Amino acid sequence: MTERIAKLLSANDTGETGGHQAGILVPREPDVLAFFPALDASKYNPRVHLLFLDDSGKLWDFAFIYYNNRFFDGTRNEYRLTRMTKYIRQSALSVGDEVILSREADRYFVSHKKKQQSERPSNILKLGSKWRVLQL
Repeated sequence: MTERIAKLLSANDTGETGGHQAGILVPREPDVLAFFPALDASKYNPRVHLLFLDDSGKLWDFAFIYYNNRFFDGTRNEYRLTRMTKYIRQSALSVGDEVILSREADRYFVSHKKKQQSERPSNILKLGSKWRVLQL
């Protein structure tokens, strides 16, 4: 069974604001978090590196991280998908474009749709932070 999630890119995601955020914010929505491997919240900033295959056959190393330093005398308490900047730039993605992540068993795939190509079927569960779960 293929699982898919998508993120409509914001100016922060694409680097157009000039900010230096640590990757794309992943909402705490159970349907979105279930796409990624579980992380051990008892460890400081747990992370897992995931290899994503794009449409051209190139592998990309993205990291799914739980920044939980709030529980270790820090301030952050959020999930992020990092190491995506090169993919976003090489794909010439901009605000309003979508990054689509897919998983089949233990294999991960990444693709994208430019804003003008994006379609909005009515049977898609829409989630906060402009992420969405794609129904197959």
